[in-house]
Amino acid sequence: MSIFCSLRQLSVTYGRGRNAALDRVDLDIAAGERLAIIGESGSGKSTLARALAGLLPEGAKVQGELLWPALGHPPHPGRDFGFVFQDPGSSLNPVLTIGEQIGEGASRHLGISWKQAYIRAEELLGRVRIPQPDRAMRAFPHQLSGGQRQRVAIAAAIAARPALLIADEATSALDVVVQAEILRLLDGLVREDGMTLLFITHDIALASGFVDRIAVFRNARLVEAGPVRSVLSAPESEYTAALIASHRDLATPPLIAEVPA
Repeated sequence: MSIFCSLRQLSVTYGRGRNAALDRVDLDIAAGERLAIIGESGSGKSTLARALAGLLPEGAKVQGELLWPALGHPPHPGRDFGFVFQDPGSSLNPVLTIGEQIGEGASRHLGISWKQAYIRAEELLGRVRIPQPDRAMRAFPHQLSGGQRQRVAIAAAIAARPALLIADEATSALDVVVQAEILRLLDGLVREDGMTLLFITHDIALASGFVDRIAVFRNARLVEAGPVRSVLSAPESEYTAALIASHRDLATPPLIAEVPA
């Protein structure tokens, strides 16, 4: 197994706070895998994502090591990794067209002309299944639905062909039908481009159907990590077992049945 990134005793503390937002985490992320980071609010999962992306706020204290064997250097924002946030409305510029926003990343990081970048942007809109990509290129974010804006955000995140895609609660603001569509889209894009995916969510049932491994966080610490089937069928911690049990009711299909063979 080729290691994309290794965390060794990684801790993050904000400001003068005594309690760590991330507490001595050891975790390996394999190249090309789809890893779900599961946890409730305040568990440290978003702090982990921002630490990996180098997006921690000024004043954050970081201890431990972040190693990048696959890259040989810390990732460059936009080029080596793409980031998809929870609210697509806040991650898109309201005064720039969709084509400009996707094309900018491709032009800046791939060193191509604006004409080439616009061609790539339109191709990407087709890949993320935006209807009539040529017309969408000239649209502004407010003219699109929430699901379409999230598709645009995904297109912008992968415009420079990153090796790592981080999706931080990227489906939680969407209804369940659109959630399923976005998950299928992410799954297909990651497989086609050979990207490593870090999928961050509080919903273990949502992630279990398409990721390879699950890492469960609670109170800033890594509770357990392992292949989806192992974690779901034989959780090591009581907390993980409680998360799984909370999704099992008369209206919820068994999680194990949703895990691909």
